[in-house]
Amino acid sequence: MTGAMNANPIPPADADAARAAALDMLQDVVRRKRPLDLVMAATSPFARLDGRDRAFAHNLAATALRRLGQIDALIATCLETPLAANARVTQDILRLGAAQLLFTGTADHAAVATAVDLTRARGQARMAKLVNAVLRRLQREGAAMVARQDAVQLNTPDWLWQSWQDAFGDTACRAIAQAHLHPAPLDLTVKDDPDGWAARLQGRAQGGMTVRLDDPGPVRDLPGYADGAWWVQDRAAALPAAMLGEVGGQDILDLCAAPGGKTAQLCAAGARVTALDRSDKRLAVLTENLTRLGLAAETVTADATQWTPGRQFDGILLDAPCSATGTIRRHPDLPHLKGPGDVAKLVALQETLLARAADWLRPSGRLIFATCSLQPEEGPDRITAFLANRDDFEAVPATVGESGITAEMVTPEGWLRC
Repeated sequence: MTGAMNANPIPPADADAARAAALDMLQDVVRRKRPLDLVMAATSPFARLDGRDRAFAHNLAATALRRLGQIDALIATCLETPLAANARVTQDILRLGAAQLLFTGTADHAAVATAVDLTRARGQARMAKLVNAVLRRLQREGAAMVARQDAVQLNTPDWLWQSWQDAFGDTACRAIAQAHLHPAPLDLTVKDDPDGWAARLQGRAQGGMTVRLDDPGPVRDLPGYADGAWWVQDRAAALPAAMLGEVGGQDILDLCAAPGGKTAQLCAAGARVTALDRSDKRLAVLTENLTRLGLAAETVTADATQWTPGRQFDGILLDAPCSATGTIRRHPDLPHLKGPGDVAKLVALQETLLARAADWLRPSGRLIFATCSLQPEEGPDRITAFLANRDDFEAVPATVGESGITAEMVTPEGWLRC
């Protein structure tokens, strides 16, 4: 076994059920192109697991997705001939077995034996000897094989790798891809006293109102959850709302608002918030989150490309739909769901939303355009194109020290990238 990157040392109570659920999740993402979060919510075998087994199954599926390029290269090395096109179940079982042997800290004998059992259970008994042979070889030689791999490039789709090379250069591209090999920490936005909450939760204050936890356990069990003292929100996701400045008593429009982290920030800061999203279900989650936090906002279910507010706002936050390539560390399924064609379609939508939002802003108001994408065409390029056609707007550079912004977050042009 290699030094485990995504270790989950507590074995599942029901090994067969947990690994079967992980297999279903992996197949749903890779074969059916369904987001992992939706798969977990919809997969009955996963829902029936207890908390420990759910954590194991999720970690196993996520690790296999995070390391899929490496794992596939290792499996190919161990095969005399490639697997047939109709051997997808066997391929996915091998992927999970390799992930356990090399990256999750699972005991070797358990990883191999349960993979063979799962192969038989899924009607692939004739492939059981092959699964056993491949995994036994990885058990013996896998660590040395992994050490020779270029992990960061193997685990990054070619189109993303090339786009980051072109935009940021080799060193930054490799640093981005390296970060994606590790699960993200848990960030919380607290209503007040971030230093106090950091001490209470055994975390670290990150600037602004963010507290970071490295190994938090179940979120609902943490102090302050039931009291509505904080909500889960990545540090980077908390910055756009903070950049609207002092919003107390102001009318603020939060476009594409669900699941509501930014809405909660704005409400907690005293703004009168209109939160718009096209999804009834996502807005219901937003409302539920606000209720737990003791906050309230006006909610509107509408398509922002068709909706007209009938009034203007002091500030607008447009967290635009995007490829989300800046969230791969937290969502390792994304590289297996998105492609360059998706970016082109999203850019057109972003242009439409930005143009419409601009017309709803009062004079001297502030419009924040944010995406969680690393692709320049979904960030700086969109603002540059917008400003070329709107001389009634000007770009306001991000300020180091404002809202916890540090120097490394600000580009030479003044864009905020984190």
